[in-house]
Amino acid sequence: MSTHSSALCSIATSIAILAATSALSAVATPVGAQSKDSARTAADSGHRVEAHRIERVLVRAIRASDVAPIAQKTIDRAVITQRNFGQDVPLLLQGASPSITAHTETGTTSGYSYLRLRGMDQTRINITLDGVPLNDMEDQVLYFSDLPDLMSSVQSVQVQRGVGTSTAGTASYAGSVNFETTPIALREAGGDVQLQLGTFNSRRLSAAFRSGLVNGKFAVYGRMSALQTSGYRDHSGVEGRSGFLGAGWFGAKDIVKLTTLVGLMADTLAYTGATVAELAKNRRYNPLGMNERDKFGQQMVALSYTRIVNGATSLNTTVYRNSASGKYDYFDGSDQYIFGLAHQWYGVTSAMNHEAGNLTLNAGINANTYERAHRAWLRPDEGTSLYDNTGHKQDASAFAKLSLDAGRARWFADLQGRYAKFRYAPDANAGIDERSIDWMFFNPKAGVTYQLAAGLSTYASYGVTSREPARNDLFAGDDDLNSGNVADYGDFTRVKPESVRDAELGITLSRAAMDVSANLYSMDFRNDIARIGAPTASGSILRRNVGNSYRRGIEVDAAYRGISRVVLAGNATWSQNRIAQFTDSSRGTPVVRRNVTPLLTPTFISSHRIEVSPTNRFMVSLEGRYQSKAFLDNTSSADRVLPDYYTLDASARATLGRYALTVRGANLGDTQKFASGAVSGSGRVRYFVLPARAVFATISADF
Repeated sequence: MSTHSSALCSIATSIAILAATSALSAVATPVGAQSKDSARTAADSGHRVEAHRIERVLVRAIRASDVAPIAQKTIDRAVITQRNFGQDVPLLLQGASPSITAHTETGTTSGYSYLRLRGMDQTRINITLDGVPLNDMEDQVLYFSDLPDLMSSVQSVQVQRGVGTSTAGTASYAGSVNFETTPIALREAGGDVQLQLGTFNSRRLSAAFRSGLVNGKFAVYGRMSALQTSGYRDHSGVEGRSGFLGAGWFGAKDIVKLTTLVGLMADTLAYTGATVAELAKNRRYNPLGMNERDKFGQQMVALSYTRIVNGATSLNTTVYRNSASGKYDYFDGSDQYIFGLAHQWYGVTSAMNHEAGNLTLNAGINANTYERAHRAWLRPDEGTSLYDNTGHKQDASAFAKLSLDAGRARWFADLQGRYAKFRYAPDANAGIDERSIDWMFFNPKAGVTYQLAAGLSTYASYGVTSREPARNDLFAGDDDLNSGNVADYGDFTRVKPESVRDAELGITLSRAAMDVSANLYSMDFRNDIARIGAPTASGSILRRNVGNSYRRGIEVDAAYRGISRVVLAGNATWSQNRIAQFTDSSRGTPVVRRNVTPLLTPTFISSHRIEVSPTNRFMVSLEGRYQSKAFLDNTSSADRVLPDYYTLDASARATLGRYALTVRGANLGDTQKFASGAVSGSGRVRYFVLPARAVFATISADF
């Protein structure tokens, strides 16, 4: 059902119920009791709304407002419900927001998946949940697969493209993705159950409960999910479990809220793609062994206190703990290894919002301390330890954002200072000393939004952001530094921080029947980090800094509702992306390359959707997506190309009272192309196939 039709149906149903209830009450209830009940109902409703507003204080501090001069897309709960069938988060976001590409390793919609924004990978995308940073501090990435069915507990998600607004955690370099979880005090008591079956032995069960606001003070929301699939590629099965719990105490001006998120994922590994020759024989081919597996769990716990100081000012402080641990196999001929990772970090983030007249001020701080143990053993008994090293990282940042309305213009300024330090504690037998490095960054941003007419505005902004190298950049992907390889990598200053200067110019139009936004962007990079160095003795490619590069393009996002019971929507990105010049040593002999295209950055991406609701109880939709060709490395070589592709998905949803049946078809044309790929250190080109044609049926019930 479309959002528009759902709203009309909801309003009509509510009016009918209210009218019937009022008529019955008028016959059986004295006038005095009617007045008291009405007052109580209005007070309860108002208290729930106010409680939800207080819940969102930290989210509001880091998110861009609707009129901020930022390229952004906020995806609300109605859209999430339409799109969600338990797929990993990157696949849900792909198509819902401009400039996003994604792929999975398994050839299905579950398992390890990866997100790119304007062609840049996840290490350059800041990710938060209710204002709490989620990116691993060392590798600066989040593995969404460790949090199965996350989107079932998400109320909204905002994707900011470009440097965006200041936030907590790792640098918002390509952009940011911030999730807002389900509010726990907004709805009445109840819950839901979802049961899903699909192709490739896919199964999902999810159940949620909510207490509503009990005695006007307490509320609890929880969800448990389990999913499983055999995978499309050979021996690439996935099993996932997750749990979410939110509990809070709500006063007139105060909230104390506990949020807990737990995920567990086990799979048979499929992180290596297949060559064209291998795929010609068997499209499901997985070069990894059926006994190469991994199992990881991730947990987040956050305790927050929010205070409404007065009508203009609100404060929030949240203390949090993030952790993840697990092991994975690696087979090299007859040699079999087990690698283990275990990290935990503790932090505090605090924010203040102040709105007075034409002035809005948001300010915040974040600080955390992190450590991750890296271990390796020989199989089968894990008795032979190969190494045990630890990475430590500290991060602290502070920001202030100011918006000032002056006539038709809203002026915006955003200043952030950030400090990060990485310290490496080697294995006791590594034969090298402990070493460390720290960085200090200043990230300013400014812009203006100008209202041209009612519902029509334009904006311009300019911002600068810098980002430190990840551990993988410093170590060229190796997991252990010792006396035998440390000379290959040099000291930690070999790879410099990278920086971007981002200019954005956009226009937005909002009408009853239509919403359109268009954005021009120009991102100019200095010291871009890339795999262009010489191969090491182990075969890893050293990361080096590229002098100058740029990404420039236009993004369009539109929705049209002018035809009764029909919604037409879509988005598109056209871009030109170039690395000016660099010396490429990745194939051994140094080669000077000029004016080449960055890897995995297609020139054109588009998504288009039509949604039809013949009745208030039935909806059907079609969504197509096109992606032009891209290169698999930074050489623009014709033999290292990811071909263009087009996919078509469809869904249908029927509702009857509190029950619903949703059927979704993915890649209906069974496009036999590739979602991504990579070039190995030896120069072999390998591809990850697109998720194959599949059908999923979901039965849900509300209670």
